[in-house]
Amino acid sequence: MSELAPKKINWLGGIQASVLPVATLMMVIFMVLPVPATVLDIGFITNIMISLAVLMVALNANKPLDFSSFPTVLLFATLLRLALNVASTRVVLVDGHNGGDAAGKVIEAFGSFLIGGDYVVGIFVFAILMIINLVVITKGAGRVSEVSARFTLDALPGKQMAIDADLNAGLLSPEEAKERRQDVATEADFYGSMDGASKFVKGDAIAGVLILTINIIGGIILGTVSHGLSIGEAAESYILLSIGDALVAQIPALLLSIAAAAIVTRVASPHNLAGQISSQFGLSKAWTPVAGILLILGMLPGMPHLIILPAGALAAFIAWRLRNKDDQPEELPAPVEPENPNLIEWNDVSEGAQLGLEIGYGLVPLVDERKGEPLMRRVTGIRRQISKELGFVIPLVRVTDNMALEPNSYRITIGGMILAEDKIYPDDLLALDSGDIEGEIAGQPCKDPTFGLDALWISPDKRSEAVIAGYTVVDASTVVATHLNQMIRLNASELFGMDEAQKLLEHLKDSAPQLVEGLTPQPLSLFMVSAICRSLLAEGVPLKDFRRICSAMIEAAEPDADLPTLVEGVRQRIGSIIIQSLVPVNMPLPVVTLDGELETLLAQAMKVGAEAEHPIEPNLAQRIVTSIENAAMPIMAEARSFAIITSPIARRALSRLLKPRFPETPVLSFLELPDDKAVEVVASVGTGEPNSLPDPQSGQMMSDS
Repeated sequence: MSELAPKKINWLGGIQASVLPVATLMMVIFMVLPVPATVLDIGFITNIMISLAVLMVALNANKPLDFSSFPTVLLFATLLRLALNVASTRVVLVDGHNGGDAAGKVIEAFGSFLIGGDYVVGIFVFAILMIINLVVITKGAGRVSEVSARFTLDALPGKQMAIDADLNAGLLSPEEAKERRQDVATEADFYGSMDGASKFVKGDAIAGVLILTINIIGGIILGTVSHGLSIGEAAESYILLSIGDALVAQIPALLLSIAAAAIVTRVASPHNLAGQISSQFGLSKAWTPVAGILLILGMLPGMPHLIILPAGALAAFIAWRLRNKDDQPEELPAPVEPENPNLIEWNDVSEGAQLGLEIGYGLVPLVDERKGEPLMRRVTGIRRQISKELGFVIPLVRVTDNMALEPNSYRITIGGMILAEDKIYPDDLLALDSGDIEGEIAGQPCKDPTFGLDALWISPDKRSEAVIAGYTVVDASTVVATHLNQMIRLNASELFGMDEAQKLLEHLKDSAPQLVEGLTPQPLSLFMVSAICRSLLAEGVPLKDFRRICSAMIEAAEPDADLPTLVEGVRQRIGSIIIQSLVPVNMPLPVVTLDGELETLLAQAMKVGAEAEHPIEPNLAQRIVTSIENAAMPIMAEARSFAIITSPIARRALSRLLKPRFPETPVLSFLELPDDKAVEVVASVGTGEPNSLPDPQSGQMMSDS
């Protein structure tokens, strides 16, 4: 039985998929080929059935988008009705002289029973229906559709920006944001389609008048000329059939017009139309005056007392029932069953968000909506800025309160791993010692959590005093945001994985499909592309120019090459990308170099310990770190960016050695420097005494120690 189930589903799906093409073909057959009267009857009944079904679906929709296929359904329903009109016109004109049932039982019934066989009455009934449909319902629905489409399109950018803001603030998950964007786009498409679909209904009504006129004039001419009938006999036969044919088509058209008007005038609600109306009319205060007015009218002389008084009594009964319903106490919600303490779910042991910011309860005002959420706005701005600089989307930062933390403490985490933790005071300001302070200010001494500078926590009323004294003053939310910014930049490689690499490749594929096809899955797998990108991010290389990085990967790819070799090959081909993040294009790059003897020692260490994780001998490593610290002190005191230059063979090992002490200082190889880039050697480190270099600013000699 289980083996037959998929075949049954496929069979049913095939039937459903073939219904619309077959129905469209049938409409063409109705328009072109002669159709028997019996087939016409079936078509008319089907048309009425479809119109009723459309009306019921429209009335039971909770919101317009619940019936998003309505414009297309309206199109095909209109085409079906017009096709039946063409087929019935042919039958009426060819066989109308044979009697009332010549065009089928349905047309005969509408022509005789509904209008009593009097074609004059039928003309007036048809005219009234046309006025109601064309002038009132269709025109009103068309106007509502036009205005709704205009307002929806005007509001589209604002809605999309609101979704982006909620996504950046962490109020929406990426899946929820994608679904909401789809709803907004579908809403705009729906109202735009309804604006055009309303023209179908209007055109169908006009076509009904023209077809009726053609049937009457053509029938009278054919009856008198071809069949020898008198004008009276021809008029009675053909006009009666034409009116019946017109009414058969006009009633379904009226139903569809009502459905279209009901859809475009709907307001989103958790209830369908009947439930929405009943809930809003269920007010006893509304029915009480209605009952009183009706009862007063019923007692006036000359009024139809037997009609008005019962209506007033019914309104009074409704008001009484609604008042009793309002007085009844609301039912208490069912008690929530306590969770099973023995039940452990995946949500209990895993955290969905990669980035986390945990705060103590004393910092909750920083994320309070009533106070403007200063911290949330800054976090959103940080994510947007870092994403632009690094070239991939930084994931959401989930801000949560942690009762285990001290009231004024916060903690930054990635994947559950604690990166940083510090304490701030939300009602105070942080005054940073810029190194040129004049005077002292009373405050609570501390260290800036981001840069480790000496600082003071001061009250807000001392802000002006601190600025005059030379302090840099920031608020508490800026302190946390700056610290978070630094942690994200230093740990960007932890946020990049195979999913992010796949998204970058898919985005690049739109503009450079051959490049992506030539990169993965051969010669490099998605895992290897992701690993290379992670290595670049770990050393501060952005992925913003991902196209050039992919080209470099293809050029560097060699059979059986390991990851370090590939990374070094890519770096040598994107040296300009690395350099441009350090200094402007028209300025020389400040560098610290190693003298020849030290380069020789490093090269020998690389050969001896090529497979070691840390191939540099510990004593030599300590001497190198100390020498570079001494050389970098005057440069860092001037707040200047610089790079350390070494040979290609020693670059990776030296970078790993220096990263804990100089996390934001890049280590470059000679091959990564562009030929046209000017270099300013600000210090040279060796195994002996540090070399003295001319200071480019003063022209004097400066020591790298």
